[in-house]
Amino acid sequence: MLKKYLLAFMLIFAFSSSTQAESSGYEELSRPQPTQNPDKVEVIEFFWYGCPHCYSFEPALSEWLKNKPENVEFIRIPAVFSKLWGKHAKAYYTAEALGVVDKVHADFFDAIQNKRQKLTSEDDLADFFAAHGVDKQAFHEAYNSFLVDAKLRQAQAMAPRYGVTGVPAIIVNGKYKVTASLAKSQDNMINVMNELIKKESAK
Repeated sequence: MLKKYLLAFMLIFAFSSSTQAESSGYEELSRPQPTQNPDKVEVIEFFWYGCPHCYSFEPALSEWLKNKPENVEFIRIPAVFSKLWGKHAKAYYTAEALGVVDKVHADFFDAIQNKRQKLTSEDDLADFFAAHGVDKQAFHEAYNSFLVDAKLRQAQAMAPRYGVTGVPAIIVNGKYKVTASLAKSQDNMINVMNELIKKESAK
């Protein structure tokens, strides 16, 4: 009998948590994660260049970034759920190492989503970066650097830590996960994110 009551309680709790997440537009992480800077409200975006939903979310996110609160630290993390995702993640971290993320990020999305370029081989990526003013030798050195490999290995472990199984996904201050399914739309993801930032800023 005790087992039946316990099972019923667990089912009710799970349903209640799911309903609350759907109504609030976010999900509270069962295991909050530490942030890089405790003096800032950390906002992380998990994404993949091959994801059409990430591509459609990018304009709204870019607009938000133009006027993000000063106490917010924004971090992009390329999700790595397969070998292909890993290749694109490595391209992102190479751009980061070279200091050209702002220069290539939108065009990399466009190349994959609209121009249907694969951009998975080192040579193809070198050509892409060169077209954006990056010296090919500098690209190859960064692409094969210990720093980029370390960042890639770290990214592979990050999504499971935050309970991220799809993209785009937003993590606010290591505590809350926001997705389009939870927020009901990509536009509302921004609204929910802003409310959570206010909530964390007030602490």
